[in-house]
Amino acid sequence: MKKLLGILLFVVAVLTGCTPFNLVTSTTYNDANLRDYRTFRIVTSDEGKLPPGMAMVTYYNITAAIREQMVERGFTEDPSSPLLINIGLTVRQEIATEPAIPPGAYPYTWGPFYGGYAPWFIYPRGYYWPGYYSNAQVITGIYREGVLTMDMVNIDTKTPLFSASVGTILDNGDSQFRNLQGIAEAVQTLFSKFPVPLLPQYR
Repeated sequence: MKKLLGILLFVVAVLTGCTPFNLVTSTTYNDANLRDYRTFRIVTSDEGKLPPGMAMVTYYNITAAIREQMVERGFTEDPSSPLLINIGLTVRQEIATEPAIPPGAYPYTWGPFYGGYAPWFIYPRGYYWPGYYSNAQVITGIYREGVLTMDMVNIDTKTPLFSASVGTILDNGDSQFRNLQGIAEAVQTLFSKFPVPLLPQYR
């Protein structure tokens, strides 16, 4: 009886411990070796516009979680680094087309729409991703509300290096973002197949 109870408790623990986040995609581009880079920088709000619905506090929470993952892999943050980490969020079309959006912003702020949704990147993805707006690099899985995408780009050469997406950082499918712990877990999932592993002391 005790053995059966132990097995039952183990199964419950496994089921309740499962992450609510799923890795949508994780891809390295242009034969990039991310180990060649020692520094990084994260896109700032001054370089573009935050996705609709994302407050500065949410941006800070996401970037803090990304920064932690990079540092634990041996990278150093440097504002002059050629390795730019860009952030995108998939939002509803009706939000993305509100009159508050400056005329002429499309298509340079977000990507093409699929099923009413569009990924909105702080630093316009079309500036470094050839053919992105002509659908040459479309990943249909990211066109779901709340999917967080992270691009790594050599910004000096405008070369995409790595991209990963996780769904979803919205809580219960509504417009509210998850709490700090939820965002940290989502970003951890985002890095789950990153080609540079954690340093031994963080494993």
